[in-house]
Amino acid sequence: MSVEQKRALVDPQHPKIAVSRQCELLGLSRSSFYYQPAEGSPYNLKLMQLIDEQYTRTPFYGILRMTAYLKGKGHLVNHKRVARLMRMMGLEAIYPKPKLSNKEAQTQRYPYLLKGVVIERPNQVWSTDITYIRIHKGFIYLMAIMDWFSRYVVAWQVSNSLDHFFCVAALERALQIGHPEIFNSDQGSQFTCPAFTARLEQADVRISWDGRGRALDNIFVERLWRSVKYEEVYLKDYTNMPEAIQGLKAYFNFYNTERPHQALQYKTPDQLFFG
Repeated sequence: MSVEQKRALVDPQHPKIAVSRQCELLGLSRSSFYYQPAEGSPYNLKLMQLIDEQYTRTPFYGILRMTAYLKGKGHLVNHKRVARLMRMMGLEAIYPKPKLSNKEAQTQRYPYLLKGVVIERPNQVWSTDITYIRIHKGFIYLMAIMDWFSRYVVAWQVSNSLDHFFCVAALERALQIGHPEIFNSDQGSQFTCPAFTARLEQADVRISWDGRGRALDNIFVERLWRSVKYEEVYLKDYTNMPEAIQGLKAYFNFYNTERPHQALQYKTPDQLFFG
């Protein structure tokens, strides 16, 4: 059980068991329980909320289009501020970009392996991504690992920062459930760091990296984010991280085991993943 999941089990209003005792029983330090999500100014959080909602609708919006959108909503912001907020949220416009000859491109270790590949069985391809989740007076990040064939969410994790540790933790849990033949991700630092790639190599998983800015390389996870946002996050307005974890836990259970998918002939991800 992750630290975040343990935190979600602690009830500060419990009539008989103190927070310190609950933490002790769960093997959780009190400092970890009181760990706070990232925060921003009220106005920046409002802008980030608008950016998040618009990006979910139109992930091809870059900085200039997003700036124009916010101005159209009456917010006189410049593109530098929008760029900074989008970086903070981990957002990048999805659109084909020119192949530039640069040092970064020349040192890339893993190619994109999914061109022309027919997805026909569970654990053939997994993919992952990170999205921004708003909460009251702050925000957190959600990372999920999905099986392409079944759309099953194999593992997920939240964090208040974009470091790689929560991604590696989710990967460890996912590998306890199954082993994909190919693992696909974008070239974010969380997925290209040695800790993440080495764990995949140790498990004999072939690593596939998206081309930068390519629109369709990770489309199934993009669709997952839209479902999570519209069917859960935007409806709940989470107060804090434990509340977000509880809500997301319930949603992913529903998504995997109860929600039929039209593209899956109205079967659930759970039915296809486990057969």
